[in-house]
Amino acid sequence: MWCHTVGGIVTLMLSLLMAPLTSQAQHAAHVPRLGLLMPGSASGYASRLEAFRHGLRDLGYVEGRTITLEYRFAEGQADRLPALVAELVRLPVDVLVVNGTVAIRPAQHATTTIPIVMVAADPVGAGLVASLARPGGNSTGLSMMIPDLSGKRLEILKEAVPTLSRVAALWHRDAPVGPYLTETQAAAQALGLQLQALAVQSPAEFAQAFAAMTRAHADALVVIPSGLFFSHRRELAELAVQHRLPAMFLEREFVDAGGLMAYGPSLSDLSRRAATYVHKILQGAKPADLPVEQPTKFELVINLKTAKELGLTIPPTVLFQADEVMK
Repeated sequence: MWCHTVGGIVTLMLSLLMAPLTSQAQHAAHVPRLGLLMPGSASGYASRLEAFRHGLRDLGYVEGRTITLEYRFAEGQADRLPALVAELVRLPVDVLVVNGTVAIRPAQHATTTIPIVMVAADPVGAGLVASLARPGGNSTGLSMMIPDLSGKRLEILKEAVPTLSRVAALWHRDAPVGPYLTETQAAAQALGLQLQALAVQSPAEFAQAFAAMTRAHADALVVIPSGLFFSHRRELAELAVQHRLPAMFLEREFVDAGGLMAYGPSLSDLSRRAATYVHKILQGAKPADLPVEQPTKFELVINLKTAKELGLTIPPTVLFQADEVMK
């Protein structure tokens, strides 16, 4: 009887001693869950997502073991974004990682408490953050915007097409493209180019816009970045070739889809750096205290097959500047 009593006491004491350890083990075993919200398709964002995962691996995370990734893709249908981000909030996730202004707005409307790490064209101009240095709220991340980016794109385009005198600029009426459009207009004036700015509301207006470019005898095209254009990049690239217009884009995915050239921030580099923001937030940092970073690495990508279809010979000076030449 005495042995049973002592045994019971020992068992009780051990269970009491182990309780805090078990609680700590359970707490330590929490695996952070990230919600990745993309306005396009998995294939369209494949290189960026791989760069992001690579960034996580560099920081010591192992997907499926020490961190979990939940993916949601809107497949170019912006009206799906609110429901997709609502799913991620309900899970819930510890951090939202969001690409593009069109997806960031629904994320900010869905939650004011879950941290949001974004990659956006112009987060200040779009009203996504208060400022780059002090973003405020629950959002921070990386900006694709730099002051002279539009001018540099036009300079490269003019160098690639030495006879360039008239250039069309296609922009999406619903996108926050003010700074890009203003800078493109200023750069065109500085380079002595006549600029024809054309706004579209939807893909149904693409054909009409390109017909207007032809009537105005545009020599080339620069596409002001927007989520709509990215989702329909193949169609835009094909229309540019059909209308014999050398086109300059921002994202390299347009060149992958048959566009002539793209110059802009390395989106893979921005995606990799986004992992650092996630790490800092998981370590306890508040998004409001993490300044939004601007791009530091840029790339020029040229599609020689498309140049051939256009009957265009890219000067060696431009090819020399290219980070990648597709043949």
